[in-house]
Amino acid sequence: MAGVDSGERDAVLHAVSSAVLAVTRHLSAREVLQVIVRSASRLLDARYAALGVPDDQGAFAQFVAEGISDEQWEAIGPTPRQHGMLGAMLREGAPVRLPDLRRDPRFEWWPKAHPVLKDFLGVPILDGDQVLGIIFLANKRTPGGFTAADEELLTLFAAHAAIALINARLYERSRELTVVEERTRMAQELHDAVTQKLFSLRLTARAAAALLESDPKRAARELDLVQRLAGEALAELRAVIVELRPAELDRHGLVETLRKHVALLDRLHPVQISFAAEGELPEDLSPAAEVAVLRVAQEALHNALRHAGSCVITVALTRADSRLTLEISDDGKGFDLVDSESRGLGLASMRDRAESACGSLDITPNPSGGTAVRLVVPV
Repeated sequence: MAGVDSGERDAVLHAVSSAVLAVTRHLSAREVLQVIVRSASRLLDARYAALGVPDDQGAFAQFVAEGISDEQWEAIGPTPRQHGMLGAMLREGAPVRLPDLRRDPRFEWWPKAHPVLKDFLGVPILDGDQVLGIIFLANKRTPGGFTAADEELLTLFAAHAAIALINARLYERSRELTVVEERTRMAQELHDAVTQKLFSLRLTARAAAALLESDPKRAARELDLVQRLAGEALAELRAVIVELRPAELDRHGLVETLRKHVALLDRLHPVQISFAAEGELPEDLSPAAEVAVLRVAQEALHNALRHAGSCVITVALTRADSRLTLEISDDGKGFDLVDSESRGLGLASMRDRAESACGSLDITPNPSGGTAVRLVVPV
């Protein structure tokens, strides 16, 4: 990095570290892009920064920017197409550094509400010969515009940004494959568990119908068997269904899904229900652990709302070292664990959930009254 002093090198390493940490925390691809853009903007003291990942329809699959407010974005309108300087950079795959973007023949036009960009520095984000995206800065706050050293720094940063983008894409793809595999396994379990029961139920029902007139007592026994088989099939069907991964986890992640669920219950019930998340929460929990935490929270909240007579319920998700702790606490009347098991309050299911995630579940009385359900899973 000739021409770059140690302070600038430290800034580069810090900015690159932010992007890499974003990937290791398994943020969404868009969040990774936002980290990259924000870091580049601060690194080179630019008022505006943006990063675009092209699609194959002449537009951008992702486009994030720094220095433009939400209100400005709304006024500007849809994300840009692959035209003008952006299109040229995608085609040419080479850095562009200009004292005034508007004077370059590749410049075309901006929407009316678009900020005026003058000095400009753009660098392609490359994976070999493939252009993954473009990152560009405009309107450097320091007088004199962007320098050759700035271009060198942004090129270095773009190389690391390529790694961040590739890793983010690989992670999202692996998540998709994991979900598909899990649902395929559940479908097979559903078929294996229920089909045989339903087939037996159908044969038994036919036998009972045939015996109604000739042997009513035997028909009655067959009908008892029909009832038992139907109950078993229903129980097995429920067992498989509850294992399915909720779609909300894929769309919003565990923390946001819990937050939305608690907010919904708080609106629907007179009880005060709150949610808090503390510590640097993991974004790389296994699918089984995510489902376990969500289902235990839902079951515990259901019990507290229906049976505890609570006025206040708190839900807390806390990360400490290599453990993630979920705690649901209420100020209700409490309940007898043995009696609750016999009444089917889902405690066995919660314990099964904890075991499936290699975690532990404790249900204890609160000192001031009520009950605390505490699930701990390894991270």
